[in-house]
Amino acid sequence: MKNMRKCLLCVPVVLLLVYFTSVWFQTKLLPMDKCSLESAKMLKLDNVADVTLNLQSRDDIQTCTSWRAPIIWEGMFDPHHYDQKHKEEGSSVALTVFAVGSYLEVYLETFLKSSEHYFMLGLPVSYYVFTDTPEKVPNIELGPQRRLKVIKVEKYTRWQDISMMRMKIISDTIESDIRHRCTHVFCFDVDQVFTWRFGPEALGDSVALLHSYYYRLPKKLFTYDRNPKSKAYMETGDFYYHAAVFGGTWKSVKALTDACYKGIMEDKENNVEALWHDESHLNKYFWLHKPSRILSPEYCWDTRIGYRRDIQVFRLIWAPKHYDTLRTS
Repeated sequence: MKNMRKCLLCVPVVLLLVYFTSVWFQTKLLPMDKCSLESAKMLKLDNVADVTLNLQSRDDIQTCTSWRAPIIWEGMFDPHHYDQKHKEEGSSVALTVFAVGSYLEVYLETFLKSSEHYFMLGLPVSYYVFTDTPEKVPNIELGPQRRLKVIKVEKYTRWQDISMMRMKIISDTIESDIRHRCTHVFCFDVDQVFTWRFGPEALGDSVALLHSYYYRLPKKLFTYDRNPKSKAYMETGDFYYHAAVFGGTWKSVKALTDACYKGIMEDKENNVEALWHDESHLNKYFWLHKPSRILSPEYCWDTRIGYRRDIQVFRLIWAPKHYDTLRTS
């Protein structure tokens, strides 16, 4: 009987080992799909510069989607060509970031200073910093054609509400200000640091980001919202996208934020909250409205993942998270 009890106690441990071993093999060893297009001329072009993308430059990654949108990786593009084309076209970029509560003191200065070194250099950039304490926003020396606007927002009791309400705030700011100044918008989480070029090759009509923890996982492990009562509910999808970075033209970003906010509020009326809040709604939106451009995990990488052969540069990295203290302050 003692031996039988020992065996029974071992069963859950064995099952966990089998599960994690399976996940490890799937994330480390399973190859990504391959782009079926022979030439970038076959893409649904976001801009004229995309015809120069080399979709066959690397054999270890997926460089396009089934709906003929490019997935941007190091080695696919000529940075100087993109810089020149977007200057000629008069592209300008609004960068939105929320720094509420302790997030401002811990992350904002590093985020902004690093952005000045790497984000859209050579193009006009307007920063929009949303915070509950405008007087604490650090004074950052900005480069030519770069400006910063601070907008006061309410501090909600729960961090989840801050995360979800940003969709409405971004939409309202696009309508009242951004659309009169900028051609494109990029929305970022503040707890990140730019470490390499994040340039005009990332600009497009509708831009999504592959989540660094999910891009090599099978779809059955994607953490979509599985609750049929939620407007974010999904049975399946194309990829799992990270809400820490998304963007596009101001019209496309406004459409996305409006749709996500509408879904969030309808859920609220029904006493439902999506699994990953605004990120769940963002994934649902990009499932219904395919992004015209996808950024590889180079554009938002967590170095704790460790070495990956397909990640040749870190353009933006996760800053150390302090959820236990920051999300309660």
